[in-house]
Amino acid sequence: MNARLIFGNLITAFYNNILSRVPSRRLRIFYLRLWFRALGNGCGIQMGCRFLNGRKVRLGDRCILNFGTLLDGRKFQINIGKDVSIGPEATILTLGHDPQSANFEDRGGDVTIGDRAWIGYRVIVMPGITIGEGAVVGAGAVVTKDVEPYSIVAGNPARKIGQRNHDLSYSLNYYPFLV
Repeated sequence: MNARLIFGNLITAFYNNILSRVPSRRLRIFYLRLWFRALGNGCGIQMGCRFLNGRKVRLGDRCILNFGTLLDGRKFQINIGKDVSIGPEATILTLGHDPQSANFEDRGGDVTIGDRAWIGYRVIVMPGITIGEGAVVGAGAVVTKDVEPYSIVAGNPARKIGQRNHDLSYSLNYYPFLV
């Protein structure tokens, strides 16, 4: 194992097992600003969020990550736009395995989530997915295909069930006490 990999594992373990449980939003944001590829202004990252390689994570301004969210940036990038709300215990994956591979080879890709998207409670986003601007992913959905802008999807696998208003103008500002 090389020194860079060991150091990366220590940074990840420190945040996920210790710092993510500290009820100081400012301390967590300070650490994440140093660790992430980019962290926009006004982001709200609640206690209990976990990250697998923050160097591959980019959050736009005013993103909200609710408790228990997992962002897997082990090998590929996660790019999240502005004013995105990600519900509790959501999982965004960038890496998996090829089920047809005799050698259990890795398979994955970057995940991109557009501005003002809304990801519900316990959503799973699979590797290589793009969720368009203003899209809504309903609670418990498993996103296996790209989601068009302003679409509302739900289910397993996620399917389009509606269309969202295109005239979105809100800016997220959610900072609950001690989370």
